[in-house]
Amino acid sequence: MKKVRWGILSTAKIAQKALIPAFARAENAEVIAIASSSAKAKEVSKQFNIPKSYESYEELIQDPDIDAIYIPLPNHLHKKWTMEAAKNGKHVLCEKPASLTASETEKMVEFCRGKNVKFMEAFMYQFHPQHERVRELIAAGEIGQVKYMRASFSFLLAQPEGNIKTDPNKGGGSIYDVGCYGIHAIRNVLQSEPAEVQARAEIDPKYQVDTTAYGYMKMENGITASFDCSFDMTFRAEYEIIGTKGQIKVPRAFRPDNHGGEGLIIVQTEDSTREEKIYGDIYKLEVEHMSKVILEDGEVSYTGENAIENMRVIQACYESIKTGNTIKIN
Repeated sequence: MKKVRWGILSTAKIAQKALIPAFARAENAEVIAIASSSAKAKEVSKQFNIPKSYESYEELIQDPDIDAIYIPLPNHLHKKWTMEAAKNGKHVLCEKPASLTASETEKMVEFCRGKNVKFMEAFMYQFHPQHERVRELIAAGEIGQVKYMRASFSFLLAQPEGNIKTDPNKGGGSIYDVGCYGIHAIRNVLQSEPAEVQARAEIDPKYQVDTTAYGYMKMENGITASFDCSFDMTFRAEYEIIGTKGQIKVPRAFRPDNHGGEGLIIVQTEDSTREEKIYGDIYKLEVEHMSKVILEDGEVSYTGENAIENMRVIQACYESIKTGNTIKIN
């Protein structure tokens, strides 16, 4: 089978822990090069048997053997290096959030399209089949008419000092880091866009980023939704949907990989409670989807327009936090 030849910009932890192993498991992809601005590329390339290593991002991007680039850089660098990659004819899988604003993401998407390269924001969780199953259960009317959805993603950030997650100049903050998942899941599961958003946050006095945030949304289809995210709470990565006749809980929504890829759906009605377990290798599925699209010159399932919409909601949350107002979207 033909494989897409990937290059990775940076030796970031997510690349080493999740994506490089996923590329190795994928049937239609291989990593042939890695670059680092901190002189770690050679060491990491040896560790993972990656053929080439570069000490600058520019060198990797200019390598004619590379078809596509994975970008796990800090948030504020996503736009620059996506456009640099596209300028050199490379397809791009860019970590979430795509950028820091909707207009930045729009420029990225348009630029990639103009250069005839594929672009996808890397929300890996959405490739797990449990979410499609949740939409099927809703469509079948198992919990009646959906009235409310809540999504939560939190963890305790043990070492905030010197961490990019707490650096306001690098796109730090809990909404950018994990709140984006809750926002995405609400839009993804309910298949509707927020009409208005109201958000509040706890801003760390030292780091000046949101370490905990809460958002309330009124969706265009009339359903109410909310999300919370935090660097100061125990680990939770879940969502639930409440209907007129029951509820669906998805306790492993965003990190089923922590459970060996096993997703869990709990359906509760007045008469019964049942569990459904579904397996999916989210990072492998993400890599294989993007690589298949590149090989077949297809379209990504998670479009650039969808990524722009998600950033629009994130931006509205930050505007609401800043002004204290409810922000209307679209």
